[in-house]
Amino acid sequence: MFAATLEAIQSSPSKPIAYVRFVLAALMAIVAFKACWFGRFGAWANRELADFDAFHIVAQRVWGGDLDQVYHFEALLKMQAEAAGGMTGFMPWTYPPQYDLLVAPFAFLPVGISYLLFTAATLVLYLLTLRRIAGNNLAQVLVILFPALAITIGCGQNGFLTGALIGLVCLNLERRPLFSGLALGAMVIKPHLAVALGIYLLATRRWAALAAATAVVLASSLLCTLLFGWQIWTAWLGAIRESASYLEQGFYPLFRMISAYAALYKAGVSASFAFWGQASLACIALFAVVLAVFLHRARGASAAFALGVVATASVMVSPYAYDYDLPVLGIGLALMLPDLAKLASARERGVMYGLILLAGAYGLLQSARLTVQFGPKADSSQHFTPAIAGLAMMALLALLLKMLWQGARPASVQHQTTHLAG
Repeated sequence: MFAATLEAIQSSPSKPIAYVRFVLAALMAIVAFKACWFGRFGAWANRELADFDAFHIVAQRVWGGDLDQVYHFEALLKMQAEAAGGMTGFMPWTYPPQYDLLVAPFAFLPVGISYLLFTAATLVLYLLTLRRIAGNNLAQVLVILFPALAITIGCGQNGFLTGALIGLVCLNLERRPLFSGLALGAMVIKPHLAVALGIYLLATRRWAALAAATAVVLASSLLCTLLFGWQIWTAWLGAIRESASYLEQGFYPLFRMISAYAALYKAGVSASFAFWGQASLACIALFAVVLAVFLHRARGASAAFALGVVATASVMVSPYAYDYDLPVLGIGLALMLPDLAKLASARERGVMYGLILLAGAYGLLQSARLTVQFGPKADSSQHFTPAIAGLAMMALLALLLKMLWQGARPASVQHQTTHLAG
């Protein structure tokens, strides 16, 4: 069975080490290759822009004194066209001003070197955090998560950073709540991925961590206001409104998204119905968080499993979630693995592993297919590209809810169900 095959990775002392070394070597090779690609060496001198290019452009605008212009899409389009040598392609910018500050130092380095430093540093931080959480299950988690790690490296996105921050929140919540809160506050760079954790802290009354997180958000917001002026916030909010319009019209690469919105929209439903579907799924994901808290407090489930549910739900709240956000899901899987054998059958575990692999690999495989079949400039909106990763995440949430519901039922009911099934 699929679950047994993956779990057999841990069957001997030598196997996990070999798998970890292989995965790390593969990740290092991808980082080196993409550093040359971003550096425009050789045949890549006239390449199109990728995500990290947008980070580098924004970093330059921080020092140029006109940062608010990156939140005006017409002005940003001109900046990106100039950076790409007139080539087409556009990446809207909706990150909070705090993220602008974070990437600002990279303006002083060429884009290839900046990419290498950013990706290598965040990848190392993520892997160290994941190793601390996963323990003996590290090899298994890395194998299941490999496609998501590869796609994050490929576009130069910040999934490793957000995954590491959420991992640090979970690691330090019990013994170092203030540090945990600081890590959660740093998630202001991508706040929609921190909603589930905020609900968990409220439900478990982690006031010290919440206070620390709030202090980070307020202090960083004040700093951004002092540096960039009040207009940066109106510009940011305007970019969010314009981005929502882009999403409604399907201008984003929806097949790369892992949200219910993308799955429904690409299935042919209206944008308004897809938004309502996303809102419903977000509510269900947050209900899973509350159910996990109940399971921990009333049924004695481990705190690690509850936090794993929280990390998993984090990538299901927003319609803007992409495949490069899945390193957060790796944190959730690592936290849940020790308890999965007790809460899920081998078949259910196999389905869970398969869904995570599918969500991470689908965008990569679909992009490769489009490139081979229609060329590197293929417009995904003109071809059949369903958002299968979004469907996989919906199925994963359903499976997780099934496990939580079974665990939350009274023991007598569980025993009766088992007896009848037998």
